[in-house]
Amino acid sequence: MIRIQNISCAYTDTKVLSDLSLHLEEEDFCVLLGPNGAGKSTLLFCILGFVPLSNGTIKIHDRDLKSYKRIELSRLIAYVPQESIFIFDYPVKEIVLMGRYPHLKLMQSWTEEDHLYVEEILASLDLKKLSHRYYSSLSGGEKQRVLIARALAQDTQYIFLDETLSQLDISHQIEIMHLLRDIHNTRKTGILMISHNLNLAADYAQRLIFLKAGKIIGSGSPEQMMQTESLKELYGLDLPLVKNPSTQRMNVLYPGKY
Repeated sequence: MIRIQNISCAYTDTKVLSDLSLHLEEEDFCVLLGPNGAGKSTLLFCILGFVPLSNGTIKIHDRDLKSYKRIELSRLIAYVPQESIFIFDYPVKEIVLMGRYPHLKLMQSWTEEDHLYVEEILASLDLKKLSHRYYSSLSGGEKQRVLIARALAQDTQYIFLDETLSQLDISHQIEIMHLLRDIHNTRKTGILMISHNLNLAADYAQRLIFLKAGKIIGSGSPEQMMQTESLKELYGLDLPLVKNPSTQRMNVLYPGKY
C-alpha cells in the first residue's frame, strides 16, 4: 500500500499540493481527475520521488519514500508518460527490453529469461508484429501500447500513467482502457492514471479521485463520485448525467451550450 499523509509541495513560491492525504491499495484501478493546474502530475511525481515535499510523508509498504534507492522504486512503480522522446530511434522490442533494466545486476546484459519475458508481453499486447518496427514509425495508439509494454516489463506492483489518452482518438482511447483493465484483472497490478475523460474513467475504473487546487476533494467508486454535485464542485459546471446501458455506470452528457 502507498500511504500519502498531509503532504505539501511547491515550485519556487507557488504551492501546488496542500496538506494532501491519500492511500492507494496494491490492486486498485484508480483514475485521478481534476481541472488543469490542479496538481495531478505533481502528485505522481511526488510519489515517484521526482519532486521533494515541503511537508508530510509518503510511505510505500510502511517504509518512508526517502529511504528507497531509485533502483528499488523502479522495481515497485512503473511510469508511463504521455509521450517518450528518444535521442535515438529504437525498434519496439528494444524499447520494451528497457523495462528490464531495474532487474539487471551490475554490468549484466539481457538474459534469455529477459528476452522470453518480453516476448510474452509483446504477444499479450498484440505487438509481436511490430517488434522490429522503429518507434518513430508507429501511430499514437501503437506508441502508447509500447510504453505500457515497457512498464509491464518492469514487473512492478504499480503502474502510473500521465494523461495516456490525451492525444489518442476515441477508438484508441477505448483500446488502451480495455488493455489497462485486462492488465489489472490478470496481473493484479495497481493502476493510477491521470485522465480528463470522465466517461471512460467512470466506465473502467474501480475508484475515482477528484483533485482540485492541490487538494483531494473526494475519492470513491464511480457510483459514489459521478454525482452532479460532486462534478460541479470539481469543475464548476452543472453536468447532466445518464446511466450507460452497457456498463450501468453514470456518464456525463456534455451540454451543447452553457
